[in-house]
Amino acid sequence: MTEVAGTLDQLAINTIRTLSMDAVQKANSGHPGAPMGMAPMAYTLWTRFLRHAPDDPSWPNRDRFLLSAGHASMLLYSLLYLTGYGLTIEDLQSFRQWGSLTPGHPEHGHTKGVEATTGPLGQGFANGVGMAIAQRRLAAEFNRPGHNLIDHFVYVICSDGDLQEGITAEAASLAGHQKLGKLVYLYDDNHIQLDGPTAMAFSDRTLERFDSYGWHTVRVEDGNDVEAIAAAIEAARADERPSLIAVRTHIGYGAPTKHDSQKAHGAPLGEEEVRGAKLAYGWDPDKHFFVPDEALALYREAVPAGRKLVAGWNEALARYAGDFPAEAAELERRLACKLPDGWEAVLKSYPAGDGPATRKAGQEAINALAGSLPELFGGSADLSESNLTDIAGAGILEAETPLGRNIRFGVREHAMGAITNGIALYGGFLPYCATFLTFSDYMRGSVRLAAMQKLRQIYVWTHDSIGVGEDGPTHEPVEHIAAMRIIPNMTVFRPGDANETMAAWACAVDVSEGPTALMLTRQALPVLAGTAEKARAGVAKGGYILRDASGDAARPDLILIGTGSELQLAMVAAEALEKEGIRTRVVSLPSWERFEAQDAAYREAVLPPASRKRVTIEAEVPFGWERYAGDEGVVFGLDRFGASAPVGQIFAAFGFTAARVVEIGRNVVRDGLHGRVLATAADAGTH
Repeated sequence: MTEVAGTLDQLAINTIRTLSMDAVQKANSGHPGAPMGMAPMAYTLWTRFLRHAPDDPSWPNRDRFLLSAGHASMLLYSLLYLTGYGLTIEDLQSFRQWGSLTPGHPEHGHTKGVEATTGPLGQGFANGVGMAIAQRRLAAEFNRPGHNLIDHFVYVICSDGDLQEGITAEAASLAGHQKLGKLVYLYDDNHIQLDGPTAMAFSDRTLERFDSYGWHTVRVEDGNDVEAIAAAIEAARADERPSLIAVRTHIGYGAPTKHDSQKAHGAPLGEEEVRGAKLAYGWDPDKHFFVPDEALALYREAVPAGRKLVAGWNEALARYAGDFPAEAAELERRLACKLPDGWEAVLKSYPAGDGPATRKAGQEAINALAGSLPELFGGSADLSESNLTDIAGAGILEAETPLGRNIRFGVREHAMGAITNGIALYGGFLPYCATFLTFSDYMRGSVRLAAMQKLRQIYVWTHDSIGVGEDGPTHEPVEHIAAMRIIPNMTVFRPGDANETMAAWACAVDVSEGPTALMLTRQALPVLAGTAEKARAGVAKGGYILRDASGDAARPDLILIGTGSELQLAMVAAEALEKEGIRTRVVSLPSWERFEAQDAAYREAVLPPASRKRVTIEAEVPFGWERYAGDEGVVFGLDRFGASAPVGQIFAAFGFTAARVVEIGRNVVRDGLHGRVLATAADAGTH
């Protein structure tokens, strides 16, 4: 051990260490070792470099700090308390307890100063890349000569576990390609992970790997050497490439028997080990949650320093507004996440008849909206020509063209999701990202965190069913819509034609909290009668009556409920059933979440409780549809993977035809058929 007790630096560093140990010990849960080892690098960053404002945590030009190694959360909570973000000693003492502001892993929107929800390793690393992309693009849009309003860094502390995750390789590769020089990562290179020494599973030449990505890299051999850490950060800030600083730290630093041991990773040290560590620091072992006055005073200098930074920036903004009033007003609107007047008027309406694939209608929506919503930008995981997500004429986002509105994420779905999260977290943008629906599996961890943080962003997932056709079952998503519908805070739309797609895009833009998923078809769909008049309002409510029954419409004999490409089957079948004397209503239900948010009166007007004969139609797994079919209805779905065949043939082979829907509907009304009717291997032949 090389530390020298008694200096103010050391006192401040050991304050982080002891607060972290005490909080974990009191909770009898947590990760004490990482904060003990990381404390010097975090102290150096927060007291010498980080430009932040504890009184104004959302100040737009603040440096962003992400703790990608979210298990080391007590490091961050200690810093937030010490630098004046409003946490109290009592909050630290309530670490990991019910209702606490100090949960087990950092949660964005729950604790002031937490920039992103982290813990699943690699996520914060990739979020930082998104924030750096957003920073560069916002600066390119609004900075003017003599007016550098947007100019700051993104700092991330990451762990060996972060660097082992595949998402990190994806994100680091893209960051290097994009030359994101405002990114500075501090790598807690402590040689230990939960199972033991990292050498058991991790023998990468890490800095060489990052060199190959196009990063600036440097190693600090002594993780307690504040001056060496500071010099490395200075060098990183001066470089035009993203930077990785590998700092050789020691997990559980100072603990008598758990120093450099995995036993310090994921469990309390134990009272005797805590006492021993405090003695090693020159601390009174009988004092818990003790903060020396000198250390607190040093950290709290961040409060007046932050006020000065904000005041200076506000003065700069006022000067900018004097020279560029329109740009200043637009920046204010963007940062406030307010939509401009009349933004929705650009969305077109389609007449009934032949129509485009809903992915094509989505492309038209994106390009219409792009003119009135400059904050809208995004890209695809190497599928822009299939997802149809490019903004025409808007350029590719690159280091040399930072105003480009089309991001080329490459085949990096998971990182794409987390990078888009970072853009959404940054503010000032409405980002979207796209791939085939089946590959949403590769980004699900990022999607879950977007929903958890209620991030305002849009997923464009095309090729949404067995309608993918010839590419076969690997590319035909049969379970994915159900998988996304069950994520809390996620709004899923599966529009049935071009008009519903326009309406779904309008809803996605207008959502204030939570991500929106648009499930769109590869194949062309007819524009259905009634959607031009009804879809805009009906889709916003999640479900609506597209075609009503003859006679006593309030009590139809049968209700057909469809989504997406199967909605057309319901419309054709309803006409045939009416001719047989079965009064049939067609309900379009593109968004369960929106429909469930309506009041009971509306829901019952669309799906009257007395009309118990129903058929739901969706070429996906039937999971969840029972809630709408009821106990006297039928769920018509698919319980197997798809097959390779032309789109028309594959739907016919699986039985998703209007004739089959007519047959099922007739049997429901006349014979009392109920339960599930599933397309099976027998229907489609063996595969």
